[in-house]
Amino acid sequence: MLRELLIHMRRCWYLYLPLGAIWTLAAVRVLVDPVPRVPLLFNVTPSLPYTVAVVQYGVRQVGRGDYVIYACRGQAAMLFPGLAGQPFFKRVGGVAGDRVQVVGRRVFVNGADAGQAKRYAAASKLLLEPIADAVIPPQYFYMQGSSPDSFDSRYRITGLVRADDIIAVVRPLF
Repeated sequence: MLRELLIHMRRCWYLYLPLGAIWTLAAVRVLVDPVPRVPLLFNVTPSLPYTVAVVQYGVRQVGRGDYVIYACRGQAAMLFPGLAGQPFFKRVGGVAGDRVQVVGRRVFVNGADAGQAKRYAAASKLLLEPIADAVIPPQYFYMQGSSPDSFDSRYRITGLVRADDIIAVVRPLF
């Protein structure tokens, strides 16, 4: 059986070579460098309402309302090693000096509603705690998705995002 497969692969090498290249690139993307390196971002999650966006790498000026890609770090990455360094696409909902307040499980940034923190993660059933009341320190940002299911700064496990973890600024197209 294995011998027949090898004969077939040798005969149809032109099919298996691109397939092998695709699998190799996918493995590198997942295991070595999870950060996208192309100027276009295709979002298929309900976290934000945009499907296609232009990515601007190397931008250091980030402000409230900007859309960014950042690397997942901190407690979430320690609990779920597969998330370590994975790119997240969110909107900057709070900047240094903004006040984060939690009333019950509802989170507010400078008095503006930032969403309800759910009790459990949908996929893992992990108990989720809302972020603690705080003033956002320098070089940190509050990240926010537009979906009620977004895994964003509402939760203590994800928390505030360091400026060093921001990979790119994103300009949504549609």
